[in-house]
Amino acid sequence: MDKIQLLRERKETVRAAGKDVRAQIRALADEDSFVETSAFAFSKDALFGENAHGEGVVTGFATIGGLPFYIVAQNFELFKGGLSKAACDKIVRTLDAAEKQSTPVVYLLRSYGVRVGEGVEVLEGIAELLLKAARLKSSVLQFAIADGEVYGSNAALASLCDVVFFTEDSALALNSPFVLSAKAGKNLKPAEVGGYRALTEANLPAVFVRDVKEAASKILAVCDLFAIPEIDAELNEPVPALNSEGGAKGVFSLLESPVELAANSHPEMRTVLCRLGGRAVAAVVMDRARLNEGNMKKIRAFAEFACRYGLPFVTFVDCLGAEATMETANSALFGEIGEYLSALDGMDAAKIAVISGSAVGIGYSLFAAKSAGFDYTFAFATAHIALFESEAGAQIEFEGSDKETLAARYADENADPFHAAKGGYLDDIIEPQFVKQYLAASLQMLSR
Repeated sequence: MDKIQLLRERKETVRAAGKDVRAQIRALADEDSFVETSAFAFSKDALFGENAHGEGVVTGFATIGGLPFYIVAQNFELFKGGLSKAACDKIVRTLDAAEKQSTPVVYLLRSYGVRVGEGVEVLEGIAELLLKAARLKSSVLQFAIADGEVYGSNAALASLCDVVFFTEDSALALNSPFVLSAKAGKNLKPAEVGGYRALTEANLPAVFVRDVKEAASKILAVCDLFAIPEIDAELNEPVPALNSEGGAKGVFSLLESPVELAANSHPEMRTVLCRLGGRAVAAVVMDRARLNEGNMKKIRAFAEFACRYGLPFVTFVDCLGAEATMETANSALFGEIGEYLSALDGMDAAKIAVISGSAVGIGYSLFAAKSAGFDYTFAFATAHIALFESEAGAQIEFEGSDKETLAARYADENADPFHAAKGGYLDDIIEPQFVKQYLAASLQMLSR
């Protein structure tokens, strides 16, 4: 028997079982850089009695933009990408290697769920895989690309990643969207149930991309934030337009190389990985926001990300306090506030607040207060800092009180940031155009 010829035939059999997924890997990685691991791993399917060449998942390592990554790619051509115990073991081995080498992981996910016929064995494998992925948080970055429909435990795996990329055809759900749609008495497409525009309350670090190639460029942009900063004096020059054009739009223009996470949900609270003055930060940009369970969840998850990876946490505060609705009153907002404060307290990196708009009530306490752990707090000269959004709000809160006294107490001049500065709670009141200089100097001072 010609062993060389046999090896070639076996390799061709494995490759033939995953042409599409290998094409996606080529689109993701640098040319000829992918090295496959555990290529011949397979088990006998207990239900159908067929060999699962490669276990329905292709694993290996490659470079993307010259940087090393481990890659886990589900082969939809084989049992619709169904997970088996052996497939879970294969992925866990890849994650072990990624942890040992401190190398990021990219998952190309497309699967209808688990392999039918394995029973509890595959469920044990899924538990081991999910726990391993959870333990990798703060150790190595994990990126998931929903390369089509991703259901069941595979969706749970995606939810554990630091960034989840969606395309127009992506659908992410723990149950089949067809089942969910039928139970709701509707006839919806998968993307209408589990797509980027549908999952507005899922609290996922979602990013929309056109295709795998664009996902690769976004992955590099995120990884670049963890590289050694190159400080350029031009990055810290004044931005005169900010003096006249404030608000979230003006603030967002300050952010260098921004990658916005979860832009599909709660746009009044934008969570952005970026650079400021050349240094990587996790920035929250608020836009006349009122706190509710959903946007507090978003900020809490983002603060936990910053904490895990030691990124400075910068808030641009424009918050009008808690949303005054019955739904918010009877929600998990209280618990989310506690979890957010725990994450804030656990941060070793710099915490800087810039009150760019209003900081009203608990909006000031959570996102700008020295007592919450912020190292430096600045305010634009145009900022508004007060217990209540307005005189009318104070009158509602203190019904029956002397209205003239309340009007004087909550007049605009008394919400002037100078009143907070007098108590030592603001480090400085600044012209908006100079904010980047203040931030660059503060980040340099607080860098560890």
